[in-house]
Amino acid sequence: MTGLLIAAMPGENAPATRLAAAMNTPMQEVAVHRFPDGESRVRAISAAKTTIIYCSLDRPNEKLVELALAASALRDLGAERLVLAAPYLCYMRQDAAFEKGEAVSQRTIGRMLSNWFDCIVTIEPHLHRVRSLHEVFPNTETTAISAAPLLGQLIKKICSDVASALIVGPDLESQKWAKAVAFELGASCVVLKKTRKGDKSVSVSLSDNAIVAGKRVYLVDDVASTGETLAAAALLIKSNGAQRIEALIVHALFDETADRHMHKAGLSHLWSTDSVRHPTNAIEVAPLLADALSKEQLNEHTH
Repeated sequence: MTGLLIAAMPGENAPATRLAAAMNTPMQEVAVHRFPDGESRVRAISAAKTTIIYCSLDRPNEKLVELALAASALRDLGAERLVLAAPYLCYMRQDAAFEKGEAVSQRTIGRMLSNWFDCIVTIEPHLHRVRSLHEVFPNTETTAISAAPLLGQLIKKICSDVASALIVGPDLESQKWAKAVAFELGASCVVLKKTRKGDKSVSVSLSDNAIVAGKRVYLVDDVASTGETLAAAALLIKSNGAQRIEALIVHALFDETADRHMHKAGLSHLWSTDSVRHPTNAIEVAPLLADALSKEQLNEHTH
């Protein structure tokens, strides 16, 4: 049995191949057959002592059962250490019950994944009142990677004068990404204030001393799902005289309708990482994951 292997879940062959190349590690696909009754047959070809399962958990309800079966199959094949490489980690937003009887999805999914994996590596987990992944997975090793350097690198490629660019976070939750990207570029940063009225109704405001007129603006955020926050931010910035507005997103979860809505609001272009497969993908996360996973592999014997 070899020491390290990447096992790609269905639909993850391309990014898993890029990760395998970055790590100089063998990769194989996990075979899944879906029966007419909706059940799945999952088969792994082989396992390594340390096996990394690559599975980004967007649309998680379609993936979690097959992920559990794959983990079980790899254990049966002799994997001693299972690592989940999930560029996007699902169900992290709800960390409290807001109504009686409401499931706390973060806690429930956290327990499930902890039972299946020894280590979880992800990129920019969408956490609210919880400060770190360790609180979600107290008995599992975790690594949360920042994508800010990748966003900054793309801006350097597409902007001829990065020092004059304005980095904008569309809400307070995006503040750490906006400031990190701005620091990477040596550019100015503004963070908007958001008021949410529902899943598809938000308003944003600009601080009195913020100047966006004539600026080339880059909105940066970790997740875009409905696109409402970015659309509201683009409308506000456009009305204040911005020269051009683009957006860079870590996890693109939005559909074509939301895409049209954001462009109609004033976005000239929207870029995303390939943490989730999407037409806007322009930034590969394989180098980030490879670096984190290589360090994790080097340290495995001390865990």
